[in-house]
This record gives sequence, C-alpha cells and structure tokens, in this order.
Amino acid sequence: MFKFIKKLGPGLLFAGAAIGVSHLVQSTKAGADFGFGLVWALLLAHFCKYPFFQFGPRYAAATGESLLEGYQKMSKNALRAYFVLTFATMFTIQAAVTIVTAGLAANLFGSDASIFIWSLLVTAVAFLLLTLGKYKLLDNLIKYIVLVLTLTTFIAVSIAFKNHTQTIHFRQIIPQGALEIGFLIAFMGWMPGPLDISVWQSLWTVEKQKETKTTLKQTLLDFNIGYAATLSIGLCFVALGCFVFYGSGDTFEGGAVKFSQQLVSMYTKNLGPSSYWIIAFAALTTMFSTSLTTLDASPRSMLKATELLGKRNYKYGYWFWISFLAIGTLCILLFFKSEMAWLIKIATILSFLSAPFYAILNLSLICSKHTPIEARPSRFLITISVLGILFLIGFGIWFVVSRF
Repeated sequence: MFKFIKKLGPGLLFAGAAIGVSHLVQSTKAGADFGFGLVWALLLAHFCKYPFFQFGPRYAAATGESLLEGYQKMSKNALRAYFVLTFATMFTIQAAVTIVTAGLAANLFGSDASIFIWSLLVTAVAFLLLTLGKYKLLDNLIKYIVLVLTLTTFIAVSIAFKNHTQTIHFRQIIPQGALEIGFLIAFMGWMPGPLDISVWQSLWTVEKQKETKTTLKQTLLDFNIGYAATLSIGLCFVALGCFVFYGSGDTFEGGAVKFSQQLVSMYTKNLGPSSYWIIAFAALTTMFSTSLTTLDASPRSMLKATELLGKRNYKYGYWFWISFLAIGTLCILLFFKSEMAWLIKIATILSFLSAPFYAILNLSLICSKHTPIEARPSRFLITISVLGILFLIGFGIWFVVSRF
C-alpha cells in the first residue's frame, strides 16, 4: 500500500489545482440555486474534457517529455501561443485564487489584518514551500492536503444530509434566462478546470519520473484517481449547496471573497456551531491547494517554454519565474484591486476561447508520430475526443454570443 501511495503524485496535483473556486463557489451555487438539477452539466463537462487532460500524463509517461516539447515538435507557433496565453492570464488567476484563500484564512483565524496582508502571508508560505522543498515536497504535501480536503468535505456532506429534512429531487434542469444561462456557461467552462492544466500535468509527470519510475498504466491510474477525486468533490459541493441552501431563500454576495466568508458562516448557522471548523478547514484546504499548485505550475511551464524557445537552459529560471509571479500577483492585489473584476473577466474569456486550441493540439500530438504507437489512445477515446472538441467549439461560440 505504501509503495502504491508513493507512486501517486501528478494526479493528486491535478486535483489540487482543479479543486478551487469552481468547486467551492460555483458548485455550491449550483446546488443552492438548482438543487441537484445541474449534475448533468458537471458530469458532461468532466466527460468531454477527460481525454484532453489525460493526454498530458499519457504523453509524458510514454516519451519522458512534457506536452510543451511535443508542441514545439509540431509547430513552434503553437509553443509561442502557449507562452503568450499563459503570460496573459497567470497573474490574474494567481491573484484570484490567492485573495479567496486569504479571505478564508482571515475568517478562520478571526484576524483583523487586511486581506492584502493575508494574501502576502499565503503567497509567502506557498513560495517558501516550493522554493525550499521543490517538487518533492509538493508531491508529498499534496497527498495529505487532498486527503484532508476529501475527508472534511465528506464529513460536511454527511452532517448536511443528516440535518436535511426536505424531500430530495434529482430532476435535471435546463437553465432559462440570461443570468441562469450565464451561470451555466461559467459553471461548465471552469469545471473541472482550464485545459492548460494538461500541460502542468505533463510537467509534473516528468518530474515524478525522475524520482520514481512508473509505467504508462500506473501513470494513467494515478491520473484517474485524481480526476475521480475532482469529480467527487464537485458533486459533494453541489450536495452541500443543495442540502444547506436550496429553497432557503438565502442570497449570496457577488464577490468571491465575501461569498466564501458568507458561505462558512451560513453553513455554521444551518449545520450548527460544531461544524464550523470542519467547513472552514475544508474550504481553506480547497483554496490553499489551488494557490500552491498554481504557484508551482505556471512558473514551471513558463520556464520550460522559455528554454525551448530560447534553445538554452536557465539554472535559476524556476526561481525567477516563481518570484516574478509572486511579485506580480501581490502588485495586482495592492495596486489594481479595483480592476480585479475586469482582469478576471479577460482571463476567463481567454481560458474559454483557448480550450479548443489545447484540445485539438493535445489530440493531434497524442495521435502523431511523436507518440509511440503503443501509447496512442484507443479509437473509443479518440471518438470521445472528437465529440469533446465539437462540444468545446460550440460552447465557445455560445459563450461569445451570450457575452457580446
């Protein structure tokens, strides 16, 4: 058992990166507003995106290279496009997850310090963990983080179910009206996460292979465990939203920080004071895992892209990019906080519209001559991938039409 757990890593890192605002905020809102009526949307999003996330560790395990090396072999312009897209969104995404984590930490510890001070503390802790412990510490730490996150979330759902007195309905709902459709688009678009996480997954897999040699079968099992955890936690937060808030008449704040703080207090009110630490710790663990993994992944991917484009290695490249991201994140939170909503909207749009780009690129690479024949996906998985690409393109068009 210990050897099996030791071989796990990149899949759980995927879960840590994906389980964040999309689960804590949007899944809870889905349950609060629609009960279990949007479970179909959550399952569909996971089903359609599964192949493209899986192709990251599949390619890395088969070739010993990340998807970025594969992108370069196919087209240097694809690698350049990845660099530009990541640079355009990484600061805003990091700022968004950091400020929510900071809000939850302030709420949990009852401090009067400003949100910026808490954001600084969250960033500093994550920065020190990653620069001192590097991938090995991250790999070991995420096992405990995901375990704590899973246990506390399941305990919270059990308490909510026990206290729930209303009849539970599983009738599926198609949202109507501009606001409801807008929420559905955001819910499915970010669930379980942006497709560029597949690149992060491939980089983590390469790092894991340096430490512990694993077969393709073991790598895919690791990914499937992480993906199943992501799906399960999403369903749990939908259930929590349904059991605690659906039909209660409670309304939520619009901002992510105020919403997350209000979420904990409302859970406590409905489930009893004894549930406070469970809910608060589950929420904080959810967001800190995202803050930690994104602070590692973006610098790691930007370093690799820079080295490939510049055709040279940078000894202190990771240190430079993680410092650059940390400082840039704090600058946004300090000087551009009033523009955060606008910046997040731009990052969201870029993530939505770039999804088909990553999907097509990943499918083309995994089916190309650059991937060993024995590691290429089955016809069934390729068929799902094609359907997934059509879904993402249609989804992107729907998003643009609804927004503009």
